[in-house]
Amino acid sequence: MTISLKGKHILSGKQFSKAEIERVLEVGEQFREELKEKPSLDLMKGYILGTLFFEPSTRTRLSFESAMERLGGSVIGFSEASTSSTAKGETLQDTILTVCQYVDVIAMRHPQIGSADLAAEVATVPILNGGDGAGQHPTQALLDMLTIKSEKGALDGLTVALVGDLKHGRTVHALVELLKHYRTRLLFVAPSLLQMPSEISASLREYGITIEETADLSGALRQADVVYMTRIQRERFADPTQYDALKNAFILDRALVDQAKPGLTILHPLPRVNEIATDVDDFGGAAYFRQVKNGMYARMALIALVTGRI
Repeated sequence: MTISLKGKHILSGKQFSKAEIERVLEVGEQFREELKEKPSLDLMKGYILGTLFFEPSTRTRLSFESAMERLGGSVIGFSEASTSSTAKGETLQDTILTVCQYVDVIAMRHPQIGSADLAAEVATVPILNGGDGAGQHPTQALLDMLTIKSEKGALDGLTVALVGDLKHGRTVHALVELLKHYRTRLLFVAPSLLQMPSEISASLREYGITIEETADLSGALRQADVVYMTRIQRERFADPTQYDALKNAFILDRALVDQAKPGLTILHPLPRVNEIATDVDDFGGAAYFRQVKNGMYARMALIALVTGRI
């Protein structure tokens, strides 16, 4: 039976079955192959994507927009809250109800945890969560999975080290919910104040996933098939002195990479600040800019699937 995501909201990594993950990756790979032959498709001609970005974004917003354009559709929206009517006091729910009158699917980023769920409660078109504060970022997790599969050839049985701000990192919160379907061993590398939320770790262990929490980046690199670096997020700290104390906790440079397990793949959701040194960029396993491009293919797949065009 073909897996259908038609009409579904994409809100959290938790919502996906393994079969649904596989379906998204399959369609993303299909689009990647098709775009090798021509610059765009006609699949979404006449359809409109609304991009509602209440929080700054480069890769997520532009990849959603390029995804819809490559599919042959159109895009309307805004890139900062100050240009929307929320600046006049309009509620998020009223903004969503309004935009639904114009578009066929919405991609949204918002600083409030749970905002995507609030939007989905009133939306009459599918909501694609492009990040809700320190909550979830499921479309990033899917492009990460597409990248891991592309780089490693398979998803099962890998050791994945997730490094940096695991407490506030919506990318890692979503990614572990997908990785748990693939017998993955997880290494959580973070300062004690920024470790993965205990409820997420407990849920993963209940699912049967092996987790090791550590602050030893070098040791983790000797075990990992994939390392997923994240930045320490200044915007998530109420106390700037605490940010300053932690911002350089983990820096991946070429010397560390050269001591790592052979065949290491390096990912990062970007933007980076200084947690990956530029001398790593020419390392063969440095996949973070290939990861960026996979974001377009994964989001093409989601747009086509939730609108029922494929």
